[in-house]
Amino acid sequence: MKENIIKNKSFAFALRIVKFYQFFTESKREYVLSKQLLRSATSVGAMVRESEHAESKADFIHKLSIGLKEANESEYWLELLYQSNYIDEKHYKSLTKDLSEILKLLISILKKLRNK
Repeated sequence: MKENIIKNKSFAFALRIVKFYQFFTESKREYVLSKQLLRSATSVGAMVRESEHAESKADFIHKLSIGLKEANESEYWLELLYQSNYIDEKHYKSLTKDLSEILKLLISILKKLRNK
């Protein structure tokens, strides 16, 4: 069976965000913005997983499109946390690098599917 890169990367990213959220709430005592990031970032992987059992090609595209929207929203929350000085540049760059890879993969997959 072929390795599912988007599935693996989106899960690894979600796991990083869960751990980041745990640390963040304990050390910074910030709960609102970080919870928004937690919700959107973990939703990316959830939508990728849901797409594995899509009922049709349209359903598959729809689920991955929602995952893309959630990834884009995650990028927003990360930038907001960074610009408001809740996270440092090192962590911001590391997380956005991972997220950028996921965004590129989702965009590529969706472009190929829509062009068929």
